[in-house]
Amino acid sequence: MHPSRDGSGDAPLRAPNTGAGEDFSIRAATSADLDVVMHHRRSMFADMGSADREALDAMEATSRPLFGRGLADGTYRGWLAEEAGRVVAGGGIIMLAYHSSPRDAKPRRAWIVNMYTEPSHRRRGLARRLMEEMIAWCREQRMSAVYLHASDEGRGLYESLG
Repeated sequence: MHPSRDGSGDAPLRAPNTGAGEDFSIRAATSADLDVVMHHRRSMFADMGSADREALDAMEATSRPLFGRGLADGTYRGWLAEEAGRVVAGGGIIMLAYHSSPRDAKPRRAWIVNMYTEPSHRRRGLARRLMEEMIAWCREQRMSAVYLHASDEGRGLYESLG
């Protein structure tokens, strides 16, 4: 389901068939998905070289309450890709209020975070599909700007999306 298109959230979106017979759906993350969001965040940083367990534990301890509140109050929107009911990839957006200007009285910025695909499901188009969903949502919400920190592995995808 798309978190904002029609509000119903009943019909999952289907990722393009990859030719391997895989059927993925994209759905909105809820507060019940906090453990998955934190797993993705921790795994993302570990994959980028932050393997120090103590540092990852500290990051998770300070991030968990923030993402929990964000999922509850809507300042964090997450998208999860599922295969047969199992989450295999995800990403999210932190909404940031920004100072206004005469050209933009209500600016909002989107910060894409927590992009992660389980290693067994990489190179199947899931990250692209998640990014397309998040970018479409940002357009619908009239975000003034969208930001992200690209990992080396994800840089090509992000550049191809503009």
